[in-house]
Amino acid sequence: MQPKPDDYDYELDQALASVVGVKSLVPADAYTAETLGTERAGNGVLIRSDGLVLTIGYLITEAETVWISHSGGHAVPGHVLGYDQETGFGLLQALARLDLPALDLGSSAETEVGASVVVAGAGGRQRSVAAHVISKQEFAGYWEYVLDEAMFTAPAHPNWGGTAVIGPEGDLVGVGSLQIQQAAQQRKLEDVNMVVPIDLLKPILNDLLTIGRANRPTRPWLGVYATEVGSNIAILGLASRGPAQKADLRAGDVVLAVAGGQVTSLADLFRRIWALGQAGVDVPLRINREGRVFDVTVRSSDRRRFLKGPVLH
Repeated sequence: MQPKPDDYDYELDQALASVVGVKSLVPADAYTAETLGTERAGNGVLIRSDGLVLTIGYLITEAETVWISHSGGHAVPGHVLGYDQETGFGLLQALARLDLPALDLGSSAETEVGASVVVAGAGGRQRSVAAHVISKQEFAGYWEYVLDEAMFTAPAHPNWGGTAVIGPEGDLVGVGSLQIQQAAQQRKLEDVNMVVPIDLLKPILNDLLTIGRANRPTRPWLGVYATEVGSNIAILGLASRGPAQKADLRAGDVVLAVAGGQVTSLADLFRRIWALGQAGVDVPLRINREGRVFDVTVRSSDRRRFLKGPVLH
């Protein structure tokens, strides 16, 4: 599954040289330590020659120490510049010279289903996968996350976090976020990578560089982990000390409606919550708990208030 230079109309090895390793250390008392761990490792891609590295945000959220490494075996410290909750992108600044080529930003909108891409991890061809875009569709994540049109690639990269998805023109069209299973032919399931499209970065890049977040109204956050079970939306778990836990929602509760509107899907649940206003707004829910239906109002919050800020270097 490794890419071969002759199969592409650009300098493959030069493009792969832009991909770096990212390792972060997170304090044990960080809010995300319980769910994401205190040691995180993945990939990133150099998008500017001055050391600006794009990665997937969960690798660096609340990080106290970050190291950026490349195939030459060198590692340099990095500083977390910003993280966007809505897209999932994270930005790092290398604090020493990387002496690597930067990868230009491409167009995810122009990358069609069926296009040949390379899903690249740090380490060159041996750590990269020759893949195809198999679909572009809505994606809803259980942690209050929705992309209107995510990109999906196969075969899956085994070390997907922060991988660079290189398009047919040799530029960056997305960043790897997850490995999931999708239905394939003959009702079989196959492992695929969910990719955050690069076009979502362009409108917020300057904000992330200057203020560390996207300059947009903050969405209300409840702190629920939810999933679709048949035609129902069930709560799997609750974020510790989050708004939903304070309102006594429980794992196993089924969400029937938000502000009087029936919930039909996971994405619908989150969008109905976000439509009520900014973080801090009251969110009226109708809940079914073991056959008992009742109404509860959750005072939403800003998820960022629970997170440690970047460490200044």
